[in-house]
Amino acid sequence: MRKKTSGRRPVKSVITVRPAPLDRRRALVTFDGRTEQAAIGRSGITSRKREGDGATPRATMKLIGGYVRRDRILLPPTPLPTRTTRKGMLWCDAPGHALYNRPAKAPFAPSHEDMMRTDGLYDICLVMDWNLTSRRRYAGSAIFFHLIRPGYEPTEGCVAISLAAMRRLAPYLRHGAIVKVL
Repeated sequence: MRKKTSGRRPVKSVITVRPAPLDRRRALVTFDGRTEQAAIGRSGITSRKREGDGATPRATMKLIGGYVRRDRILLPPTPLPTRTTRKGMLWCDAPGHALYNRPAKAPFAPSHEDMMRTDGLYDICLVMDWNLTSRRRYAGSAIFFHLIRPGYEPTEGCVAISLAAMRRLAPYLRHGAIVKVL
């Protein structure tokens, strides 16, 4: 949440993601004084993110927007711009394609993520500015902040939290909020 300081300058929200003790595939997400459990990449956190490595990038990333399956989820009001997820919405993860790490529309033959998943992981899917503004081929794509699998199973490199935690986080989200993976 943007807070006003005595000088009336807004302060951006910061969401901190720290590795959890004893399991490099888990993390603790802290925002507005509360801490939630999270799943991260199956390979833990890395400073050298590569396409397909299964690691979560150690980085400071801005939230730029999100997708919500409004046919399945009611998200509390949030200042973060969100789009309704619809059939045919994809995200290209093919490093050689011009749409690498960008939204795409079906039909689309190159490698991609389906944004309207049946397993519910992307029922709320927030897009972080990883390799978007200055794209580099093979530097990793589709690094999202989304919902967890049962048992907090690891992700392919994203940060994932429970639906209840996402609902608590939603009011603090806005374009430009910072996700800091340490």
